[in-house]
Formats: sequence, structure tokens, C-alpha cells
Amino acid sequence: MSTTTLAASQYTTTTISTAGFALGLALLGVELWRWHKGGGGPKGPGAMGGGGKDPKALLPLLGGVVCGILMIACPAGLLGTLAGFLRWGGNSVGDVAMKWLTGAPSHTLGTAATPRIDGYGAIVVTAVILALWLLRKQIAKATRGKWWKGVLIGCLLCVSTGTAALVAQQIVDGANGLGAWAINGLAQGTIV
Repeated sequence: MSTTTLAASQYTTTTISTAGFALGLALLGVELWRWHKGGGGPKGPGAMGGGGKDPKALLPLLGGVVCGILMIACPAGLLGTLAGFLRWGGNSVGDVAMKWLTGAPSHTLGTAATPRIDGYGAIVVTAVILALWLLRKQIAKATRGKWWKGVLIGCLLCVSTGTAALVAQQIVDGANGLGAWAINGLAQGTIV
């Protein structure tokens, strides 16, 4: 098998390696540490987008994590392809870092076996993504950066086992249920 074939097959896969998972944990740890310390730049606590343990400062990051998990749950389309690309990149960067730092290769940890977004959940995901796209110019650059970091973290830490599977199950089922409520309750006038 040539390296070109290997790269293409890795690009289309939704598996996560131990190195990609380690990269996701490192990114999450750094963001939580920055939040805990409150930025601490030259202008004092709270500078550089910190927040100093203010829970509201975590909202862009957590919103990005939720969007990353929902992207993994999308079976195809642009969001599913982007999530696969982010996983491929995270696995690749994490693998290089793991080999350089420890000399040990990475192994497959799990797949993106979260429940799939159904037709109702797709309504919610589409509405959220379109709203974010339309409001992108009104959102501060620092907030967008934290959101994108959250998306990457959500894509890398969303695996089919352990705590991540429980979190993903709740998020995807919540989106599916919200979409069903919106269509049945609001659009058709029947309460589910």
C-alpha cells in the first residue's frame, strides 16, 4: 500500500488514535488552565481573553466542544467531512508529537460511534450552523478562536467509549429531541 493510499484512507476514517486523543486532552487542559488563571497577561488578570474563573468565559469553548461532537455525529455532508479532516489532522500532529517525545507509536483508541443525527437533529444542527455563519462578523475574534479550539477538542475527544460516549449520547439525543419538539410542537402544533 502506498503512502498516498494510506493518507487518503486515514483522511476518510473517523477513528481517533491515542495520539489524537492526547492532543485533544492537552488542548482542553491548556484552555482550562488559561480560564483558571484568568489570562494573566501584561495587563493583569483577565487580559488576553481570560476571565478569571468566570463560568461565562468558558461558554465559547464549551459551545465549540458541543458543535464538534455534533459534527462527528453527522453521517456525511460538509460537517462530517470537516470533522473527519480535523480528526485526521489531530491524529497526524499527535502522532508526530508522540513519536518525537516518547518514541512510541500511537494506536487506534476508538471510533466516532456516537448516535447519528436523525432528521430532527439535522434541523437543529443546520439552524445553529447557519446562525453562527450569519453572525460571524458580529462575534469577537477572541470568542471565535475559543470556539474553533472547542470544535477541535470536541472532534478529538468524542470517542465511542467511556465518559466521552456518555457526553456525546446526551448531546446528540438532545439535538434530536429538540428538533422533534420544534417540528411536532411548533410547526405542526402537536405536543410530543
